[in-house]
Amino acid sequence: MITLYHCASARSFRPLWMLEELGLAYDLKMLPFPPRVFAKDYLAINPLGTIPYLIDGETRMTESSGICHYLGVKYGPTPLAVGPGEPDYGAYLNWLHFGEATLTFPQALVLRYSRLESPERRSPQVVEDYSRWFLGRLRAVDRVVATSDMLCAGRFTAADVSVGYALMLATNLGLSREFVPATSAYWQRLSERPAFRRALAAQDEAGRDIGPDPTKQAD
Repeated sequence: MITLYHCASARSFRPLWMLEELGLAYDLKMLPFPPRVFAKDYLAINPLGTIPYLIDGETRMTESSGICHYLGVKYGPTPLAVGPGEPDYGAYLNWLHFGEATLTFPQALVLRYSRLESPERRSPQVVEDYSRWFLGRLRAVDRVVATSDMLCAGRFTAADVSVGYALMLATNLGLSREFVPATSAYWQRLSERPAFRRALAAQDEAGRDIGPDPTKQAD
């Protein structure tokens, strides 16, 4: 069985959502955030101390978008993956990695310097600057979803999982109030998917004794 190490609403939500979309059996291991501080035994499993960490037989993976790609290919065929023979293959790969490298990166700094650092180390200027960075990069999504229900290939894919997680994090951080209407509607479509709802329920059930969701803590 696939094992996924996960923290509430962290990047590891991407592979959790993907597992639910694929209907795969998995063992969900919830950790407090950050696990390298609050679950030091985890370092024996993943020396980086990061999440996600996926174990599938001999396979070990730490990158959320890469895990989504892996699952879609290994456990396909599935409409969640776009193949090399499809016209939108390049767009699919670009969006799959755009969700993490371009959208989640600035949000990680917003989260850190608004909520995770001790009060004396918090920085409103960093929060403001990287919030603007995120919203500026989000314009690429805005343009596509203004005329299309999903990002590519005319259907829901792992690219929407990747970008959708960034929209989830933005919602938790209070940035969704600046979404344009088309992106708000796109996020609504994604968050109403049964697999997304199952992933939320799975993390809530597994994390009942872990503590609060760090992405939702009040300032």
